[in-house]
Amino acid sequence: MTATRSVFCRLFQAGKDKKRKEDTVSELVRIQLEDFSIDSEVKKVMASSKGIGGVTVFLGAARDFSKGESITGLDFEHYPGMAEKKLVDIRDRALKNFDIIEMSIVHRVGKIDIGENIVLIVAASAHRNDAFMACEWAITELKRTTPIWKRETTGKGDVWVSQTP
Repeated sequence: MTATRSVFCRLFQAGKDKKRKEDTVSELVRIQLEDFSIDSEVKKVMASSKGIGGVTVFLGAARDFSKGESITGLDFEHYPGMAEKKLVDIRDRALKNFDIIEMSIVHRVGKIDIGENIVLIVAASAHRNDAFMACEWAITELKRTTPIWKRETTGKGDVWVSQTP
């Protein structure tokens, strides 16, 4: 094999590896309008390794009461591209800084009715404590850094909610 062909093969393989990683990340980290299946998302994470012994799930749902006001609906907006990048960064940092095997983050945007799912984080590890710690850190970091904004509809009108928990 010539040197040129060898370089081409390595570049081609690197491109395939990058595409495979991007496909995996887009399956595990995404922002979407439609609802998600908690069961399907957990199965995606579980499929990553037979070494998983503990899975922690955080599900954020639309509640009907906030700060003394009845809520009739929610609307989420995000900064396209930047919000997804932040979620990928949160996942990457969780994988690096916690002893977890895999993590999934899904966040909905648009109009969301009371009782519906908003955000899901699934953290998997060999042991439960690592998954708990990573999951808690990820939702806190998501709320702190990700450009996703929530507007609550109340009897007094629409109210934008601050990003901090």
